[in-house]
Amino acid sequence: MDGFNPDLISLAKANNFIGGRRVEGRGQAITVRRPSDGRVQAELDSVDAGQLAEAVENAQVAYKKSGWAQTDPRGRMKVLRCWADLIEADAANLAPLEALGSTRTINEINAWDLSYTAETIRFFAEWTDKVGGEVAATTPDKLGLTITEPYGVVAAISPWNLPLVMAGWKIAPAIAAGNSVVLKPSEMTPFSIVRLAELAIEAGLPAGVFNVVQGDGRSVGDPLVRRPEVAKVTFTGSTRTGAAIMAACAETGPKPVTLELGGKSPQIVFADAGLDKAAAIVARAITLNAGQVCVAGSRLLVQEKVADQVIDRVVAAFNAHKAGPTWRTDTTLGPIISEGQLDRMDGIVKRAISEGAEVLVGGGRATAPQEGSYFAPTLLGRVDQKSEAVQGEIFGPVLTVQTFADEEEAYALANDSDYGLAAGVHTGDVARALRATRSLEAGTVWVNRYGRSNDFILPTGGYKQSGIGKDLGREAYMANLKTKTALIEF
Repeated sequence: MDGFNPDLISLAKANNFIGGRRVEGRGQAITVRRPSDGRVQAELDSVDAGQLAEAVENAQVAYKKSGWAQTDPRGRMKVLRCWADLIEADAANLAPLEALGSTRTINEINAWDLSYTAETIRFFAEWTDKVGGEVAATTPDKLGLTITEPYGVVAAISPWNLPLVMAGWKIAPAIAAGNSVVLKPSEMTPFSIVRLAELAIEAGLPAGVFNVVQGDGRSVGDPLVRRPEVAKVTFTGSTRTGAAIMAACAETGPKPVTLELGGKSPQIVFADAGLDKAAAIVARAITLNAGQVCVAGSRLLVQEKVADQVIDRVVAAFNAHKAGPTWRTDTTLGPIISEGQLDRMDGIVKRAISEGAEVLVGGGRATAPQEGSYFAPTLLGRVDQKSEAVQGEIFGPVLTVQTFADEEEAYALANDSDYGLAAGVHTGDVARALRATRSLEAGTVWVNRYGRSNDFILPTGGYKQSGIGKDLGREAYMANLKTKTALIEF
């Protein structure tokens, strides 16, 4: 059970980062609780309106005068690589800080989150000298050019479910492209991001290029995206909030947005799949981070002839989990982020049961070694396609199961959703895998696997109400650049 003692982790009073230094916020104090045990972690010092303006102005000045945007590409690359190295070297500080108030276990953070965040920065560092515009075909007496330039100030809002990883998705391509960033992390998981900013300065990033402001969406997030100096906005979170941000950008810009929003992703298991592997993937895709992942595979669609076999395997995998606090190394199922979120999830499950759903395993709070917000991995059968449990994003370890007879029915069920973030397909037939990839209305389709990999070149983003634009890949880097046309006649 080696991990860390949460009571020995000290937190700074100043948790905003403006102009290259920590700044104590003058805004409303926000109580931050540890989801693992419900105890108060700290009182978060949010910025007031004046400090928010100062952060944006610092970012604008840094963009225009720090020289970061004009630094030669390999110079930017060198600083970003150093930043990534420092993140990995700081694991002894960053990992407990990330685990303490989040839903990520210390094992997951050390095994994946820190290295993934560092590799995200390294990936975008490599793009700094790979993109610079093109020479266009025109007549011999002219020279046509397209030139890429940074937008200037980018506002980023990142979620609570994977704080460092999601912040990396937002800030790395923007900063690599030469922009300055003002990031508002979730007020529920604010502390590790400030350390990330400190390491950026240590790596050589000019002061003001990366700023962090704390606060809630209403008092800080909304006015941030409305600032006239902000030229682009990038956000990961709920579809409802994404729509509000898009409207705000239209009213005060217009300005471009990248939105990675909600999901209700299907996992389709065909009879010709390797059932042991498929069931293990299905179970992990909904229990990873206790189901609090945008791409969580929350709808199991299984071919009728193998349904019982797959369900039995998933139930066994669910029962093998051990709920516990994020700081214990024997924990395999971490907490739900808050009691409010747990109550919302529990309400959806209870309503599904009252409408006729069958609880095949779980169905309520999980037993854990201490107080906290824990929900047992839950499998619901006999669900109605139009029910809230099937159509709504639950954002927890709750999986619905439905059966299908053939491909046509499988794809019809899978696509009958307002969301289109991701989908999984399990089959031994390559031709079927290709048909499924074409047929599914989702921004990402995984075949015989499920979840993110270290293939940063592959962009991620949703169809339908799951968002606009892409994170990761060349697409994310290009989304942080605007294009200018020049035509020279001689």
